[in-house]
Amino acid sequence: MTTSIDRLIAEIAKLPGVGPRSARRLALNLLRQREQRIPSLISALHTALETVKTCNVCGSLDESDPCKICTDDGRDNGSILVVEDVADVWAMERSRAFRGRYHVLGGTLSAIDGRGPDALRIEPLLQRASSCKEVILALSATVAGQTTAHYVAERLAESGVTITRLAQGIPMGGELDYMDDGTLGAALSARVAY
Repeated sequence: MTTSIDRLIAEIAKLPGVGPRSARRLALNLLRQREQRIPSLISALHTALETVKTCNVCGSLDESDPCKICTDDGRDNGSILVVEDVADVWAMERSRAFRGRYHVLGGTLSAIDGRGPDALRIEPLLQRASSCKEVILALSATVAGQTTAHYVAERLAESGVTITRLAQGIPMGGELDYMDDGTLGAALSARVAY
């Protein structure tokens, strides 16, 4: 028989990056302080369920549609940064390094998972690209990410927009002897003048 505690642990364990042991610790923490923590967590989850929307322009999440980034007049309309997921938008925004527009594909191409081009937000990107100067492909350096970037670049080629990708290589503070072969190779081939 499954108890309410078992169910709570099982639901927490479904979250990405949370294993069974972490789920047990989180559940225990919530239950130890249940009068303070659980009602505010329920309230926050309910509010998010009711108010968060997917932006019809870029595919990000916000309380408004179009989102605050898409309606911000201070942003550069000439460049679109293409990412796999909303988490990538949030990461770029934390860096404050990009002041253009975003486009969330909603994943990468994956034959194994049965995710083809129609499952991604590629067609809306092609429509948006006609009114910008540069599309920056900021997809992961995995096989799926690079396959998706190649496919998107091929589809964008006929639009005449400049297509670029993020530089790849050694991170700031990285030491050569700790880098994998792929990272070292990418860094060497993407080298720049000093």
